[in-house]
Amino acid sequence: MSNEEIYETTGFDAISEHLALLYPNQKERHYGTVIKYALGGKDPLDGISVYKSEKGMPHWHYISYGFTELYEKESEDKEVSGWGFELTFRLKCGAEEEPPVWPMNLLQNLARYVFNSGNVFGNGHHMSCNGPIALAEKTKLTALGFRIDPELGEMDTENGHMEFLQAVGITEDEMHAMMCWNGDNFMALMEQTLPYCVTDLSRNSIMEDATVKEKWSEGVERDGSSTAFLYMDEVGFETVEIAPNVRAWVLRVGAGHTETLSTMLKARLRKGNELYLETKDLAIVFKHSEDKPGLGMDEPDFGVIELNEAALNELCEALQPHAGFVCLKSMPLALELVPTYIKDHEGNVIQVIE
Repeated sequence: MSNEEIYETTGFDAISEHLALLYPNQKERHYGTVIKYALGGKDPLDGISVYKSEKGMPHWHYISYGFTELYEKESEDKEVSGWGFELTFRLKCGAEEEPPVWPMNLLQNLARYVFNSGNVFGNGHHMSCNGPIALAEKTKLTALGFRIDPELGEMDTENGHMEFLQAVGITEDEMHAMMCWNGDNFMALMEQTLPYCVTDLSRNSIMEDATVKEKWSEGVERDGSSTAFLYMDEVGFETVEIAPNVRAWVLRVGAGHTETLSTMLKARLRKGNELYLETKDLAIVFKHSEDKPGLGMDEPDFGVIELNEAALNELCEALQPHAGFVCLKSMPLALELVPTYIKDHEGNVIQVIE
């Protein structure tokens, strides 16, 4: 193999040239990884470039190098380069002359998640960070939303197609709002308030704005929810004896997830779509029924709950943010609401909803 083949940088150069078109008069700040991941280094990304943008509000624009195939084409999929995307991040500028380092650590952590799990990010996706996105900063942003970067978009390279996904810092209630509606539409709504969806660690939730919340509610009513799967820790579904010789199905849910579950049930089922509620050992599918409600287990770890409109309304009304036990009148189902334990990124309990 020739030296030219060994040091082929087709994918790397394609990204750099794309960035140069966006920032023609600015020299990039590139922060490379000292020891490559393939050689035993701990950082999956080969590097991160940062530019300063004055658009929307002055901000740092971070772009990753490493989710795509930067060098030789190695994967069998000739149509897509590597994982198919690179991540970007836009952070509001302060008085600093150099870009903060923590977003680079954030992007590397996201890369570790993708490389280790095989789960990829996409337009409209969301992810909880189980704590502030910047650990050393006081902020209400505890999650990330993902959208196509509005300036970089997507492109074809010699190693395949790729897109630039912008990771956006969001609050917990904004993440729930994304889940209950459509991630792409929610990001478009956010951009009306935050141009370019620049991450501002000091901001409050846009859901505190009455106009935004009204537009969101109209969107949920019109479009339903595009999220088919909802993962929760505190979930159970089984038959128990609720009185002498009387058995009934009991659905157990964490009290801290009731508002999201209620909104998503109505948003999904009223549009004729199913909602899957999953935990480590169990999955439950909720379906809309035009006739009578129904309950059962298709498999030992797969429950089925069919709700007509009356049962849907009663269940959603019973989903309150506190522990309790409610027997529904519209169907032989009892709802058990149990405490929810909110944990930080290290697994420590920081809040209990009971």
